[in-house]
Amino acid sequence: MATVADFSASETGTIETALKQRWPGQELDIQLAEVEIRMHPDDRELSEIPAIFWQVGEAKFVICQIGDHSYRSQFYCRGYQQHGAGKSEFNDISDCLVTLLQMHADKEP
Repeated sequence: MATVADFSASETGTIETALKQRWPGQELDIQLAEVEIRMHPDDRELSEIPAIFWQVGEAKFVICQIGDHSYRSQFYCRGYQQHGAGKSEFNDISDCLVTLLQMHADKEP
């Protein structure tokens, strides 16, 4: 499998801007990471890919870059409740992020 490029400055800037708008006045620790995932459900091997991670309260969020302009995202609540963004793959970072944040807002009490 080809190596997946890291997030660009434009992509990370888009995420940082959106998170500041969603949680104004809150300092979020946005972290670049590497994660291992199965690129396809029938894959036996895990692929190491770049990801961006942040936490707000008990919710933990991750966006994975699975290819050039290809993303997956999910969030976890209370450590054990995993939620996807309702779509298996996005080709636009803004669409991926906004959908993830909307799914989280729908799950908030």
